Amino acid sequence: MFDKFKEEKGGEMMEERIEENVSVEESVEPSANSESTIGIGELMGKRAKLEEAIDYVGLMIKNLKDKRTMLEKDIEEESVDIKNLKEKLQKVSEYIDEENRGIQQLADKRMKVENEADEVATIINNLRDKLSGIDTIVGDEGNRVKQIKESRDSVEN
Repeated sequence: MFDKFKEEKGGEMMEERIEENVSVEESVEPSANSESTIGIGELMGKRAKLEEAIDYVGLMIKNLKDKRTMLEKDIEEESVDIKNLKEKLQKVSEYIDEENRGIQQLADKRMKVENEADEVATIINNLRDKLSGIDTIVGDEGNRVKQIKESRDSVEN
């Protein structure tokens, strides 16, 4: 990786010139040996593995963010569904209350009609008793008239 750079006296890294390539290639072999002795190759391998691990963790984080976003969306949809359901249930509750009031009004009306029917039945019974009394009186008077006629007829005969 650093083969094309050469350290000069000032400590700066500068790009090699083409004419010096031959001497550098010869010096690369000893530096490759020195790299493996000090473990640079291993460090580069570890760095590559760490970069892969970081990429993997980044992918996991992205997946977690996506899942969280999906959950937030699902929760929002459920929230909307629950609010709609709550509104529908409130309307049903209002309808039930209205129907209960209507049923109570009908029950009150029916009770009034029953009371009126009882009053009418009482009036009818009273009138029947009066008519019965009148019928008895008429019958008694009819019998008296008959007796009077019979007694007159028998006196005349």
